[in-house]
Amino acid sequence: MSKLTVVAIGLGDLGRLECRSIGSMDGVSLVAGADPSPDARDAFQYELGRHTYDSHEAMLDDVDADAAIVSTPHTLHYDHAEACLDRGVHVHLEKPMVTDLGDARALVERARESDLVLAVGYQRHFDDRFREIRRLLDEGRIGTPHMATCHLEQDWVRWNRDRWRGNPALSGGGQLYDSGSHLLDALLWTTRSTPVDVAATVDDRDADVDVNAALAVTLDRNGDRLTASVGVSGDGPSGPDPSEALHVWGTDGSLSFDGETLRLVEGGTEYEATPYEPTFEELTARKLENFVEAVRDGAELAIPPSDAVKVTALTEAAYESAESGRRVSVDAEV
Repeated sequence: MSKLTVVAIGLGDLGRLECRSIGSMDGVSLVAGADPSPDARDAFQYELGRHTYDSHEAMLDDVDADAAIVSTPHTLHYDHAEACLDRGVHVHLEKPMVTDLGDARALVERARESDLVLAVGYQRHFDDRFREIRRLLDEGRIGTPHMATCHLEQDWVRWNRDRWRGNPALSGGGQLYDSGSHLLDALLWTTRSTPVDVAATVDDRDADVDVNAALAVTLDRNGDRLTASVGVSGDGPSGPDPSEALHVWGTDGSLSFDGETLRLVEGGTEYEATPYEPTFEELTARKLENFVEAVRDGAELAIPPSDAVKVTALTEAAYESAESGRRVSVDAEV
């Protein structure tokens, strides 16, 4: 079997980590990377010793690539992914998928038409803790879920105010579109639900992008209504990794996760467990291994683009609600 030829677009810290991970896999050949930043290109060449380009178009035109990993500022995702798909290249796209719902749908359709793999980097799908939450809910251990609350906080704005994440032209938004996007995905994925409508408020804390966000969301779970409350703060005490929690109430019990311990109340009896917490490097390897297997062997994607469309739809509706002051319907159709 010939090696899978992979290129990278975006050679910052995360991009280089993903390059090291995918480049170490059997049957994969990482051949080149593109980034407009000379410093990023120099670091990539030093760490990985591969050829670099200052233009992703030039690289894609020059290299006969099978797949690409895209780790660039959020508002550039659509153009970078589209350029790959147009050239018949499979794409692993970092989260958030894009910052426009129409663009999200366009990428899904383009990948489907060309029979190409499009994966999005929501790594909690590979996190043992969130997988266990999803399994317990699937088994009906708390009955029918009807209420959920979740939050995420992080010392985010202090580090990102003057970087590209603090520039709405590149980030598309603030903490809700950054680490907060992981929380929205975890809520939807673990409960297997689809957002219906949302009322939201955001606070920029004197930054150029949102820092705090509070969402009241109606979810649909196989025809059952699930009421959810979401809190995201980019001005919290935790860092660099965020602190997060999720609590779900059902007709027969409850399930809660405080970032370390998973507690299940079932039939009046409480159980506790501490699932394994993978490192960020392990999660990165797991999601890229799944991407490679999907490209090479047709394996099922653990992070399908339809999940990312739901997150984009909910995020965009939340921003619209915050701006308009009214509850907004969420169009999560793919």
